[in-house]
Amino acid sequence: MNDPIKSSLSKVPAVNLVFWLIKIAATTLGETGGDAVSMSMNLGYLLSTAIFFGLFLIAVFVQIKSRQFHPYVYWTTIIATTTVGTTLADFADRSLGIGYAGGSTLLLALLLASLFVWYRSMGSIAVESITTPKAEAFYWLTIMFSQTLGTALGDWTADSAGFGYDGAALLFGGLLGILAAAYFWTRLSRTLLFWGAFILTRPLGAVVGDFLDKPVASGGLELSRYSATAALLAFIIACILVFPQRPATNQSH
Repeated sequence: MNDPIKSSLSKVPAVNLVFWLIKIAATTLGETGGDAVSMSMNLGYLLSTAIFFGLFLIAVFVQIKSRQFHPYVYWTTIIATTTVGTTLADFADRSLGIGYAGGSTLLLALLLASLFVWYRSMGSIAVESITTPKAEAFYWLTIMFSQTLGTALGDWTADSAGFGYDGAALLFGGLLGILAAAYFWTRLSRTLLFWGAFILTRPLGAVVGDFLDKPVASGGLELSRYSATAALLAFIIACILVFPQRPATNQSH
């Protein structure tokens, strides 16, 4: 039986198909939006990261202080994590010179450490257990690491590994398809599958975003970063309006 108190306190959305559609759009927007500020506006990776990290802190503060689930607040916070993840990964990979492999390894270690400490501290990392400010803080820290890791993985796969943007998109889309099959046809942990899919949607969004705005000579469509970002934002808002979301309850994911 669902616990009505936990259900009322949950401030993250139920995980369903619309959730994943918005998540992929948000991660793609993070790539185009992050690049628009750091590259098109010529602010550089460090200053852009500082700006987006400030917005991320504000969004997380509002999300945690909210007394109930607000889809616009939640997805604004997700977008904040994915934009800061874009510029932070680019700063680590390119400005610090540690490369895609070094950046991905460091970020994977931070992500796993966050999940481990969260589990040891709270006893669960499942979405339906996020009903306290402490659990929310772990949730958003873990998401920020996963978004940054996803950016590094996407760039590494598309550029260094030679898959290109379309090949990398097919790779990550295929891996997500495998996780979806495991969800429907196996008894693997729903929590493990959720975090696996959550992490993989970020590199998928990263390579799709790069495909949209990178030069044709580099394998992209060379669309305006501003127009691509605006179109993705409009799609997210339309999804929220057309498919009203409800907060997660004590269901398995």
